[in-house]
Amino acid sequence: MKVLFIGGTGTISTAISRQLCDMMSHEQGHELYLLNRGTRNDVLPKAVQEIRGDINNEADIAEKIKGHQFDVVADFIAFTAAHAERDYRLFKDKTRQYLCFSSASAYQKPLQNYLITESTPLANPYWQYSRDKIALEDFLIKKNREEAYPITIVRPSHTYDERKIPLGVHGKKGSWQVAKRILEGKPVIIHGDGTSLWTMTHNSDFARGFIGLMGNAHAIGEAVGITSDETVTWNQVYAAIAAALDRPLKAVHVSSEFLAAVSDYDFTGGLIGDKANSVVFDNTKLKRLVPGFSATVRFDQGIRKTVEYVLAHKELQEEDPEFDAWCDRVIAAQDKAAAEVLKK
Repeated sequence: MKVLFIGGTGTISTAISRQLCDMMSHEQGHELYLLNRGTRNDVLPKAVQEIRGDINNEADIAEKIKGHQFDVVADFIAFTAAHAERDYRLFKDKTRQYLCFSSASAYQKPLQNYLITESTPLANPYWQYSRDKIALEDFLIKKNREEAYPITIVRPSHTYDERKIPLGVHGKKGSWQVAKRILEGKPVIIHGDGTSLWTMTHNSDFARGFIGLMGNAHAIGEAVGITSDETVTWNQVYAAIAAALDRPLKAVHVSSEFLAAVSDYDFTGGLIGDKANSVVFDNTKLKRLVPGFSATVRFDQGIRKTVEYVLAHKELQEEDPEFDAWCDRVIAAQDKAAAEVLKK
């Protein structure tokens, strides 16, 4: 297969690129091109062929892909219907399959049924990001129905790798500051009471499912979720992180509504429109399309490797004093409110 990835160096796409390159090294006939600005291509094997450019410069990219025909084009950085429309103009006659990423956050909030399948309605009034993904899907489905545009829509949920600790509540600079608070014996905020259900998927597991959809005739015209079958609570997530850091967890539970009301972080979308909801995914469709697929990385095992990697790489330990101070204020305010209510 001749494959083009747009992006290709993010949390999800790096794992897919690496697995494809490993398959290439075993002479399975894959040829992988990456179209991006080349800022992180050093993280990938040398077998990858670069097409360097900005996908938003449509005329330039059209010139650079002239003469190419691809079996698969996958865009990892399309977030809106306008991005999908641009890709349609560029690749409609140049690929046998166009794979595009939506998001599991697009499923209806609040959910009518705890078990999510690909037929669960899409509607998220809390998060513009999710509504943009729904519009992207609408455009692609319309083109598939009207013109047989060979699309496959992929819906990931919370997918993590070795470079970033996955969390529910963190600042704009990422998750390191929460890990630092645990290391320093400080309390950390968990949204809600920590018992809502969540799914964490390691990027290596996601990659195997995704590669199984590539060039798969049965996936054309379909939307497919790719997640682990393991379900954990947020209390278990934070406990596993603390265990990997070899420190006790000092959890403070704060309602998602309060967190959204007292910050300029996007907790209305990121929590109320996503992580505050219990989600359990039914991967029957994926397993039918990709026989033998199973996510094998258990969260407590995967997160231990992530924590070890982050601790060994100082460049991933970006401190966020503003978020740290905000956590202290929120915890102090909740303690003060409790004391005021109890005062006689």
